[in-house]
Amino acid sequence: MNSLKFDTTNLICGLLFILTGIYFAYQAFELELGTALRMGPGYFPFILACALMLFGAIIVVQAARVHGEPIGHIAWRGMLFILPAPIFFGLTVRGLGFVPALFFTALIAAFASGRMKPLTAVVLSAALTVFAVAVFIYGLGLPFRSFGPWLGL
Repeated sequence: MNSLKFDTTNLICGLLFILTGIYFAYQAFELELGTALRMGPGYFPFILACALMLFGAIIVVQAARVHGEPIGHIAWRGMLFILPAPIFFGLTVRGLGFVPALFFTALIAAFASGRMKPLTAVVLSAALTVFAVAVFIYGLGLPFRSFGPWLGL
């Protein structure tokens, strides 16, 4: 008989989705759910948790149908630069302002790649910052402070 083989990457991903969905569904039950016509504060989180569990189940089924490659090495460099970048932005956007916080966030994230050269990272960060300022501050008119009080400007 054929033994059932799983794509371990998709299996782990699907199970994480299901477990996360179960956790948030349980948390949503702490709030009033309401009905579809009169939604309570827990209704939307519960629906999202159910969707997450459904997607997880689909991924688990797909993992049983397709045999994938084994899980490779973990990209520690990527995690060490990508994960702190939005945290840095959130902690500094009010104090530094939108422009420097976004520039340094992009600069931090750029070094997740081992092939990124410093000059390229600075140019990329500057271009992203100019684009974001043009879109969010000038295009959409969002009330972001360009430079914050920490800089004394």
